[in-house]
Parts: sequence; C-alpha cells; structure tokens
Amino acid sequence: MPVNRRDIVKGVALVAAPLGSGMAVAAPAAGKIVHHVFFWLKNPQSAADRAELIAGIGTLGKIEEVRSMQIGVPASTEKREVVDSSFHVSELLVFDSVADQKAYQDHPIHQKFVASCGHLWAKVVVYDMVTV
Repeated sequence: MPVNRRDIVKGVALVAAPLGSGMAVAAPAAGKIVHHVFFWLKNPQSAADRAELIAGIGTLGKIEEVRSMQIGVPASTEKREVVDSSFHVSELLVFDSVADQKAYQDHPIHQKFVASCGHLWAKVVVYDMVTV
C-alpha cells in the first residue's frame, strides 16, 4: 500500500501538537532495572580465582528477584578507543523494579557472595539503569 504524504503530515501534527501546546505528556512507564557489575581480580593471571568468582556470581541467580542473569569475561572484539575490556569478570542482572534490586542487595545469598568472594577482587564498578 503506498504511503500518502498527507497521512504522514497529519500523524506528525497529532504527535507534535501536545508537545508544542504546553500540554503535559505522560512520562514513560518505569522499566526493568539492569544491574551491570564489572570486577577486576587481585590476581588476574589466576584461573582458579576467576573460576571461583564466576562460581560465586552463579549463586546469585538463585535469588528470587533476579529475572535474568548473564556472566561474562571480556570478548575478543575489535580493539577500539571506546571499548574498555580491562575488567576480568562481569555480571548482568535484570530486576522488575528498584525495590527488587534493593531486596537482592540485602538478600543473604548476595551478602554471602560478597563475604566469601570479596577477597578475590581489587576493584568493582557498578552501572545501574532503568530501561526505557
């Protein structure tokens, strides 16, 4: 079906009218919380330390608020100025809400992970975001 130019102009006008008129536009609904954690090992050459950290992270998937989980290491992608592959292990967790992410932080399994694996890392960086 051919696209009618008038229909496009009408559609744009309908969408833009509230924006230009000062009318309130509803904010997008809150999305999922994505919790991305990067770990730098104290002993980066130790395969045993890396395996222990990965196993420890794996236990976090048992926390009921975790909707999805990925564990990874730096990929062998093209070296570019914008790519930081200096970390050694990473976890990416998804939660339904900020409250669920907070429950995860306070959960005994997470607390046990920090206590039992904290000696392995020299640095941790966390990026939390809400999906839009």
